Amino acid sequence: MGNFVQHISDRISIIASDRLWLEDAAIQQTKTTAALAGMQRVVGLPDLHPGRGYPVGAAFFSTGRLYPALVGNDIGCGMALWQTDILAGKAKLDKIDKQIGNLDDVIDEEEWADLKRLDPSLPGRIEALSAALAAAGLDLAPLRSLGTIGRGNHFAELQVIDAVEDEDVIGRTTLARKCLQLLVHSGSRGLGQVILRAHVDAHSHAGLVDGSPEAVAYLRAHDAALQYAEVNRSLIGARIFHRLRCEAVRVLDVHHNTVTPAQIDGHAGWLHRKGATPSDQGLVMLPGSRDDYSYLIEPVLSAGELSLHSLAHGAGRKWQRTDCKGRLDKLATPAQLSRTSMGGRVICNDRALIYEEAPQAYKNVDSVLGSLVGAGLVKVVSRSKPVLTYKTRGECC
Repeated sequence: MGNFVQHISDRISIIASDRLWLEDAAIQQTKTTAALAGMQRVVGLPDLHPGRGYPVGAAFFSTGRLYPALVGNDIGCGMALWQTDILAGKAKLDKIDKQIGNLDDVIDEEEWADLKRLDPSLPGRIEALSAALAAAGLDLAPLRSLGTIGRGNHFAELQVIDAVEDEDVIGRTTLARKCLQLLVHSGSRGLGQVILRAHVDAHSHAGLVDGSPEAVAYLRAHDAALQYAEVNRSLIGARIFHRLRCEAVRVLDVHHNTVTPAQIDGHAGWLHRKGATPSDQGLVMLPGSRDDYSYLIEPVLSAGELSLHSLAHGAGRKWQRTDCKGRLDKLATPAQLSRTSMGGRVICNDRALIYEEAPQAYKNVDSVLGSLVGAGLVKVVSRSKPVLTYKTRGECC
């Protein structure tokens, strides 16, 4: 296990094999973060990479203060997985592509009526969300964007299981090997940005004293954003299932940008996750790039404190977004990047984004998984390959 846990200092640990490449800038950002007032521990995960001042793919535990900047501007970003009843062997990508249509547009009245018939719980959930936003003093305008994926690394992806490592765990879920699954990665859309911007304007990047009126106000807004993100993922799924005329059962839904109260090493404090999946909420997904496998993994609960009860949330970037087009535009056209080596399809009609999100810009997910397994943090349940990945219909090139 020692080869998979690097102790940078008494406050900083990195979960990564000796062979896994990590940017120096990301390591430096963990050191900067560890020096913040009240910061007790920082754990970098195998998908660690530099963010805007703070590392992504990391967890942070502080006492006495919490730091909204460590959660970032997409509060509640996370992943939800559903099992559908679409037989993988009969799935026709041309037909599915056409049926899914445009998910970038906001939901109109006719579609709302259809979705409410499909899921009668939606009106109540949206009413509760509206109340949470109002209680936090937040504008209700973001409700209009519910059911949209957003840009960046967000996606909705139809997958199929192609290998099972633990039949017993699969047997306890609703997962079916012969049918497609849907994985949705999205968050609170512009709402999280509004919340972070208000904090930074008022307090810069300073933390908030535990129990202060400012901390209470931020946490109220943060929790409303978590609620928004979960409803948003549900609506994205509902839109897709309605258009594909299929049934689906949710398997999991977890956030990976949060701050929550926690007890670590006997101390009460605040556990921040930035691009880090919780390891104490059951099964989680570890997605690769759009031309790589994704893994369903089971956390090893007894090893939780080693990683601050957190796991990698994906393969992790190895190229900056601004570098991608220059590296790739002479090697592949957008049309070529819309097809994968696994026979899958990518819907991304945005010339800049299709290069920024190219598979080459990400680490190999097996290298990230290997570090988690090697450190004794997870067990592999199953492996899936991408069938169709929706990024955006966008403005065509």
